[in-house]
Amino acid sequence: MENKKFYITTPIYYPSGKFHIGTAYATTLADCINRYKKLQGYDTYFLTGLDEHGQKVQTVAEGRGLTPQAHVDEMADSAKKLWKLMDISNNDFIRTTEKRHEEVVDKVVEKFLANGDIYKGQYEGWYCMPCENYFTETQLVDGKCPDCGREVKLMKEESYFFNMKKYQSWLEEFYDENPDFIVPESRKKEIFNNFIKPGLEDLCISRTTFDWGIKMKNDPKHVLYVWVDALTNYISALGYMTEDDSLFKKFWPADVHIVGKEIIRFHGIYWPIFLKALGLEMPKKIYAHSWLVMKDGKMSKSKGNVIYPETLIDRYGLDALKYYLLKTMQYATDSIFTPEDFVDKYNYDLCNDLGNLLNRTIGMVNKYFGGKVYTEFEENEQDAELMKFTDEQIAKFEKNMDELYISNALSSIWKIISRTNKYIDETMPWILAKEEKTERLKAVMFHLVENLRKIAILLIPFIPQSAEKIFTQLGINEDARKWDTLKENNAIENGLTVIEKGEPLFMRLDTEVEVEFIKETMKA
Repeated sequence: MENKKFYITTPIYYPSGKFHIGTAYATTLADCINRYKKLQGYDTYFLTGLDEHGQKVQTVAEGRGLTPQAHVDEMADSAKKLWKLMDISNNDFIRTTEKRHEEVVDKVVEKFLANGDIYKGQYEGWYCMPCENYFTETQLVDGKCPDCGREVKLMKEESYFFNMKKYQSWLEEFYDENPDFIVPESRKKEIFNNFIKPGLEDLCISRTTFDWGIKMKNDPKHVLYVWVDALTNYISALGYMTEDDSLFKKFWPADVHIVGKEIIRFHGIYWPIFLKALGLEMPKKIYAHSWLVMKDGKMSKSKGNVIYPETLIDRYGLDALKYYLLKTMQYATDSIFTPEDFVDKYNYDLCNDLGNLLNRTIGMVNKYFGGKVYTEFEENEQDAELMKFTDEQIAKFEKNMDELYISNALSSIWKIISRTNKYIDETMPWILAKEEKTERLKAVMFHLVENLRKIAILLIPFIPQSAEKIFTQLGINEDARKWDTLKENNAIENGLTVIEKGEPLFMRLDTEVEVEFIKETMKA
């Protein structure tokens, strides 16, 4: 495969408060995709970080009695600890207050000025502080911010503008030629029909009414505001316009930008235009994921409906949280978190389906063959049908992963798990043992272990800790854990020895007790 490199990014998060599981989803999603590509042999680079400038950060810091820098330092430390707790495989963590980032932003702005892309003017518009964005009267929805629904304030100040209109025709042509640039399709239609087709408005890129930001070198009373600063992180972290730009040369353009649906307009309009003005290649794809919400809407402390990753990890384990997020969140629609759904997925999917399959298999291999797995036997139609079904689901898994249908990819794995459990019922090993059909019993034990080996490989991007436990309990060596062995049925060595006594991957939960615990936690 040519140029097996892969560059994936999360949005850089706004450090206004503690991250809940909705925020954790985007990073978990990017981590899953990154691990999948790495498993396939790609040289990957995974970036996440914080967007630390802006009026909202300054206001939040003042409310806490801190300087903005002290506030963002604390938030950055908290974010890094969370991603470490969640075993996130990122290569870098970019902060927009870092010198390496600010120096690149300065050079980018200088280039925009030199190209005539930026001009000074007077801005009057409706400003939403939580979104840090201006809107025209016609863009408001019921007089409120079209993105978050909050109140807006009419403001007027001297500003620098980026000439978006200059790139209108180019952007329309780019979308015509690259229909899959933004996915899902509904997100692309939204920004094209609502913002591009009616005609682009020039973008206000500086402010004078606050000072927590990167000052413009040519006019220091102006600070750059939000998007020129924030979006540049994707290239500043790679060393663009620096002495050592080796990472940039190697990994740009990005293969996938993971963003929330609420910021797709900025990534789908501003970012391509900025890159075009810089003479750079476009990212290959932007995936705007949906939201994880509660029954009564978005998570909010005031509503008492927020759940944090640490709470679920401490009580149920990291893989339980990762599995839940990646299975629950759908490709193009919002998903609802409920304590009942979380506990059900833990008990039925992880404990009953996956955990019991592993425990039953290890128990039978020990009971019938002293823990040994043999590879010399005659296959029958039952075995062939199981292998055929598994191969078909692996192909569907790959297609879903490549197209970012992550929940569907997990469903393919669970179909293999379900079919393998059914195989036990069909072959009835206990009857084979009673009738002393040893050769047939060898074949059945092999296929159970072999399918669990393949299941564990497929689970590496999703629940890597559990995948490792499966490999260890089955005695699978490093060579037999590789992606390329998924298409083979000869990776297991004859005489492989499983663990003497299997250890449960997941312990069954008392539904009533755990649902009540989660509900109480959300109120706290």
